[in-house]
Amino acid sequence: MKPYRVQSHGVLRAQMKAVARGAKRAPKQAAAPSFESVAALLRLLTPENRELLAVIRDKKPQSISELAQLTGRAQPNVIRTLGKLEAVGFVEMKSIKQRKVPTTAIRRFLVEVDPFSQRDQFKWA
Repeated sequence: MKPYRVQSHGVLRAQMKAVARGAKRAPKQAAAPSFESVAALLRLLTPENRELLAVIRDKKPQSISELAQLTGRAQPNVIRTLGKLEAVGFVEMKSIKQRKVPTTAIRRFLVEVDPFSQRDQFKWA
């Protein structure tokens, strides 16, 4: 399971520049996906996208076409949404017999919100 971080783009950029200059070493989680804020994560996890993830997990569709039929969504919309979910590591696309088969790559997690700073964190349940 990939670790996820909540980190502003400014902090990420400053960190990358410091590593590039040689001023500091790359952090252990440098390659981990990150979200700028909890709000950005929630924009991705809409009720429709959560339903899509649940269908992938529970019904295990064997193609994108089958997933579109199961959810009643247009195939181009499903492809676009899967691309976003795959980019952040929530979905993996496996090639099986010349077809792309979506699988979930995420499990239940908690978001710990620090109301006094930008130090929100993901925690696996």
